[in-house]
Amino acid sequence: MRENQGRTAPHSAFGSNVVSKPKGLSLRASVSTAEGTELDAIRKYSEVVPDTVIFDDFERFPPTAATVSSSLLLGITSVPKGSYNGAIDSALAYNKCYVENSGERLSCFLNKALVNVGAELVKSVPGRVSTEVDARLAYDTPGIVNEVHELLRMYDEVEVPRDRLLFKIPATWQGIEATRQLETEGIQTHVSLVYSFAQASAAAQAGASVIQIFVGRVRDWARTNSGDKDVDAALASGADPGIALVTKSYNYIHKYGHKSKLMAAAVRNKQDVFSLLGLDYLIVPVKVLLSLKESKADLEDKYAFARRLSPSTAQNATFSEQEIQKWDQGTFAKALGPLAEDLLRRGLDGYINNTERVEEHFSKIWPPPNV
Repeated sequence: MRENQGRTAPHSAFGSNVVSKPKGLSLRASVSTAEGTELDAIRKYSEVVPDTVIFDDFERFPPTAATVSSSLLLGITSVPKGSYNGAIDSALAYNKCYVENSGERLSCFLNKALVNVGAELVKSVPGRVSTEVDARLAYDTPGIVNEVHELLRMYDEVEVPRDRLLFKIPATWQGIEATRQLETEGIQTHVSLVYSFAQASAAAQAGASVIQIFVGRVRDWARTNSGDKDVDAALASGADPGIALVTKSYNYIHKYGHKSKLMAAAVRNKQDVFSLLGLDYLIVPVKVLLSLKESKADLEDKYAFARRLSPSTAQNATFSEQEIQKWDQGTFAKALGPLAEDLLRRGLDGYINNTERVEEHFSKIWPPPNV
């Protein structure tokens, strides 16, 4: 998530975060455009999601879905008397969390706070709300499954329908195995921190409902690092490594009949958008959205507005025997590559840091005066 100077809002499960005004909550939004703009032309092929944590941006782009995360909770707690502070206060008064072990108590408070905020967001958006699973469990399959079951139990208590929920799980092997089990149970998952074809295809094989790839982060890594086989191959062919990863993953999902929807995050500019037309979800910075909205579409420019990704063209894609194999932990680890290993580790470190900051804050304000 980016640093911001102004009023902030929740971030999106499919894109940006939004609350009553802090940072951290992801909100997927539908964008109203006048006919004839570039944005209007693009939305014929892909759902566009504003990538922002500035609350005022959602006045212009009303959210249709959201992600609730530790980052969002930090944003909420930074705004005294904000709209979602009551959800935090009631989480700290949840008596089922009043256990002797302080670590278990704080973890329970964290989960209850995520659920309380998530339940409020479900009332505010027509789409699904994705709830972040504790990243400290990233390498613990039973731990992730148990955590999701506990979150679901809490959502059931406040009568949130399960079809309105996703659970955001990191793309470690253990996270993907947890995804497989949860999807078998009918629980929808959102696999994130995907930086390699091995992660994307393994998540698709596991039946993930949504798979999120960070296009710009892949490109950034490639500019300052080398030695990753897939990145080197993309660069040698003249392709952008981030665009190439999304394209390959999309083609794999559609050629082999997987149900997963694919999302591109960290989209940086108009050319990224044009290069990924047809993808299920495009998470686009507001400054790029505004440029697209203010630009008249030249529909004679068939290159700019041609659909690049479609289920039919995916049938022409070719894959090696290794790429279409059923992944196991050993082959997955070998195929991950230095880029994915590096960015996955960094992403997990960031999530864990946010989680521990939230718990530290809760430890300072609990017990409340009447407890």
